[in-house]
Amino acid sequence: MPEFLFDVSNRTQIEVTGRDRVKFLHSFCTNDIKKLQPGQGCEAFVTNVNGKVLGHIFVFAERDSLWLESVAGSAATLLPHLDRYLITEDVRFADRSAEFAELLLVGSQSPELLERLGLIVAALPRYGHLADGTATLPLRSIRRVDWLDSPTWLLSIPTDRRDEVQRTLTQAGAQPATEEEFHSSRIAAGFPLYGIDISEENLAQEVGRTALAISFTKGCYLGQEPIARIDAMGHVNRQLCRLELSSGPLPTSGTPILDKPAPDGKQIGTMTSCAWNRLGDADKPLALAYLRSVFAKIGTQVIVESREANVF
Repeated sequence: MPEFLFDVSNRTQIEVTGRDRVKFLHSFCTNDIKKLQPGQGCEAFVTNVNGKVLGHIFVFAERDSLWLESVAGSAATLLPHLDRYLITEDVRFADRSAEFAELLLVGSQSPELLERLGLIVAALPRYGHLADGTATLPLRSIRRVDWLDSPTWLLSIPTDRRDEVQRTLTQAGAQPATEEEFHSSRIAAGFPLYGIDISEENLAQEVGRTALAISFTKGCYLGQEPIARIDAMGHVNRQLCRLELSSGPLPTSGTPILDKPAPDGKQIGTMTSCAWNRLGDADKPLALAYLRSVFAKIGTQVIVESREANVF
């Protein structure tokens, strides 16, 4: 993959401060916030009492704050949800989305590109981060997220410095890429977006991020009991999967997926997002879809609008 640069400045950034911030957030999401040290981070779901997903968040611990990062518009749902449980805890939430832009840099040589600009980041683990940049790259933070099956860096930048940072990165060799190319890359990597591939109708384990986003040893949190029961059962009834279609055109979100061609085929799933394959066979669309678990295995062949599609 070449070094692509995506502008994702519409995403949400929330700063959480106060002495009770860690204990409080730990009680309302699926991952272990208490274990995070400054410079570390994790992926998590915010769930309701039934284990359904209210938000897909990325948590970054700094010395005096936690930063929550998620899709555009998340603050409108997450902040009222969390605020309703605040009683006497010393916790404060601030939506910083308008203050800081975000760029996403991805590619196998991206660590070397950043090193040439003064940022030594190759040793950072997934969700590890640095809380500042350099004179060449005036960042608020750089976070390793690896969302796109290659080293992937989320750069948080003061809004008035975004164009400067974008120009510096492109001059260093990063290739500006479109929103369409972002969706192609994320679908190929199986990276879902809340509001497109995830909703309040989904149980946390259906989303296919369990290993990264759910701790089964952290203790009690809102939604923990149904999530633990599902883990004890060993499976959910449906799972988010990646599909490669045999040909175009692009199907739309909500397209039914069948086990075999009509008229005998039965619906076994529903498509959530689709894009042209920008990194492989351009004539074969890629998609994310929820399939019944028995069909959610690599190599399974299904039918989408009379076309064959393979789970990969």
